[in-house]
Amino acid sequence: MGATPVWSVDPRTGKQREQVAVEATPGEVDEAVRAAHAARAALTDRTARVAFLRAAADLLDESAAHVIEAADAETALGPGRLTGELARTTGQLRAFADAVDEGAYLDVRIDHADPALSPPRPDLRRYKVPLGVVAVYAASNFPLAFSVPGGDTASALAAGCPVVVKAHPDHPATSELCASLLRRAAVAVGLPAEVVAVVHGFEAGLELVRHPLVAAAGFTGSIRGGRALFDAAAARPVPIPFHGELGSLNPVVVTPAAAAERAEEIGAGLAASVTLGVGQFCVKPGLVLVPAGGDGDRLTSALTKALGETEPGVLLDHRMRENFVAGVGERAALPGVTAPVTPGSGGEHTVGAGYLTVDAARLLAGGAHEVLLEECFGPVTVVVRYADQHEAAGVLSLLGGNLSATLQLSTAETGGAPGPAGELIAQVTGLAGRIVVNGWPTGVAVAPAQHHGGPYPAATSHSTSVGGTAVERWLRPVAYQSVPEALLPAELREANPLGLPRRVTGEQARTPGH
Repeated sequence: MGATPVWSVDPRTGKQREQVAVEATPGEVDEAVRAAHAARAALTDRTARVAFLRAAADLLDESAAHVIEAADAETALGPGRLTGELARTTGQLRAFADAVDEGAYLDVRIDHADPALSPPRPDLRRYKVPLGVVAVYAASNFPLAFSVPGGDTASALAAGCPVVVKAHPDHPATSELCASLLRRAAVAVGLPAEVVAVVHGFEAGLELVRHPLVAAAGFTGSIRGGRALFDAAAARPVPIPFHGELGSLNPVVVTPAAAAERAEEIGAGLAASVTLGVGQFCVKPGLVLVPAGGDGDRLTSALTKALGETEPGVLLDHRMRENFVAGVGERAALPGVTAPVTPGSGGEHTVGAGYLTVDAARLLAGGAHEVLLEECFGPVTVVVRYADQHEAAGVLSLLGGNLSATLQLSTAETGGAPGPAGELIAQVTGLAGRIVVNGWPTGVAVAPAQHHGGPYPAATSHSTSVGGTAVERWLRPVAYQSVPEALLPAELREANPLGLPRRVTGEQARTPGH
């Protein structure tokens, strides 16, 4: 039986562009993992890691035209969107380089011995060490920022972990190109190229998560695919951490006062958020609670107008297009569901944006309408008309975990006593990893305070995949008790030869002048 080819496909036509690779055999997965494992010692040098991450960012920027052309050909996301995504990608790499250089991520803590305490305290010194080889499962909708050179890879390398990426079948050529740039950057700073590897194929992905030398995994994708890999990671003889981002409805609540104050503005903003990237963002608002009555009608009229003027778009692949058309068709056929702007097929290779509406009472009754509480990937949202705050709270109580939750509040609600708005904040805090007020969830800023995750099924852990603390996923703490100075890691020695920020017997400390 011959090797299975991996083709690059043009989503604008559905036609194959070129054969990029072949699907990896179990032996080839084993070879890639073992080579990465052997290269891990080279990543212990923080200075080399900093140079590597910055060199990788520079090479990607220098190759921008080629990278963007390759990604657009395979995803139809467009040069404008991909230019921004590449900037985000290189920005992540440089941000992690800065974090490694600064060293606070190691969380160095030293408690000196104190025999006068009861019981006596021994000398304790704690910091974090890398886990080992990390398996990264690339996302379909972000061929750069959440794929081969993306945040999982950047944060794992920053932690000192080699990476083996399971490329997404929607952009294999882009994956190979970006991997080659990362490997070139590694060699340029004196690291082995094997610190980054790419494999292709569904079975290769399963082999990867089961490999005994893989120490952790990061995933961005569907609930079904992510849960299968999560279960495989847990079923290993030695289970490993599996940090998966699986799916999210990203509810929005529009209060009556907000609808009265700026219905048209909210409707137009919602349309822009739902259709951004042809609705293929993991934080697309998929369920919107709008008050019944005239102010809510003004909001939906503005939404109808904006979505009605939106041109059909191309999804990432034709399988997603078919799933989208079938998904909206199933939802639109439910009793009591209407489609003021009908989403679905926009042509042979495109889809049209739209939205569905339903009364909150229908959702609260359960039954077949529960499908409206599941993510539908593409340019569609469900508008739920609620009669009062009790009904809105009831719908929210039906939801699982989400990446984000958004509240559209009035000026009075944001400036006065908490009241009902405070109760809403408290309720959605239990549902989501990021709470947005008077904005839209699409657009996840890469910043130290960012959290991109949430309760299951939004994610399989409580970690973030965006922002500086994403590096923590690939580290584990180790404490050294009463270890002689000469035998301690340099990071924990009393003189602090590396000039790291650290807490010494409860006080923040750093070598003077560093």
